[in-house]
Amino acid sequence: MPQNKITMRKIFFLFFATMISITTYAQDSSLLKMLNDSMTVHEKPFYVTGTFKAGHIVNTQTIEQPGAGALNFVIQHRFGQLNSGAYNFFGLDNATLRLGLDYGISDRFAAGVGRSTYEKTYDGYLKYKLFRQTDATNKMPVSVSAIGQITYYTLKYPEKPYLTSSDRLAYTAQLLIARKFNRNLSIQLTPTYLHYNLVQTPGDKNNIFALAAGGRMKITRRMSINVEYNYLPSGQITSPERHDSFSLGWDIETGGHVFQLVFSNSQSMIETQYITQTTGRWGNGDIYFGFNISRNFNVTKKAKNAKKS
Repeated sequence: MPQNKITMRKIFFLFFATMISITTYAQDSSLLKMLNDSMTVHEKPFYVTGTFKAGHIVNTQTIEQPGAGALNFVIQHRFGQLNSGAYNFFGLDNATLRLGLDYGISDRFAAGVGRSTYEKTYDGYLKYKLFRQTDATNKMPVSVSAIGQITYYTLKYPEKPYLTSSDRLAYTAQLLIARKFNRNLSIQLTPTYLHYNLVQTPGDKNNIFALAAGGRMKITRRMSINVEYNYLPSGQITSPERHDSFSLGWDIETGGHVFQLVFSNSQSMIETQYITQTTGRWGNGDIYFGFNISRNFNVTKKAKNAKKS
């Protein structure tokens, strides 16, 4: 195992251990004295909100989704590698972009579509919230969403004239399991199943299993630090150039939208690509700087009335 990968895993798990220990120390002995937000105790249990402030931790989707009748416009942008040198302005001369639209069919059911310049890929998904975390009574300690996604890349490969439409399809199924510990700390685990109709080498598996972990630590009223790590167990992808995806984000809430600065060793922003096709290494400076922007629009009366209330 490369020394770089070991180091990044140590950093990742040390970060989470530190956040959890800080949270445990800071909690009052009485859990009924919760914070002045959606986790304040009421006489009757109610659902926790604002576990994350956007639909993505960095690349990984969160349990958050638009409310019923709301439309969310997402821009995800990654420049080139920082180590590409001054001639490429340290990556700023190059870019990968994904545009997405997410729509809330109901408060628990959402659908989304997107298009990425990376391999000219289209994606679509359905997301349903199975369980919602309740307040300090802990009747339901976590929120759980299920998501199914399909991707289709359209990039032309003259050297591969045999590619069919079916060969270009890949599928993702995920469970998003998240808990908001207090108004400052939220953590999410994401077991992931991927299926590729066509793999890159005979040694690669068509069915892939991975596990993502990520979290959000609030540092000011409108800012937070996000971190995520996508672990792919060995033996599924044979390429020695592939590495686990590790990403950092700095969220800034600016009223109507959330702006996030991103640092990642992954160029793509779609699960079927960054989980299995990341080739960058943090230790080599293969870091893609970029940003995510999400803007919410209320397009139905129901959504507008919900916002007013």
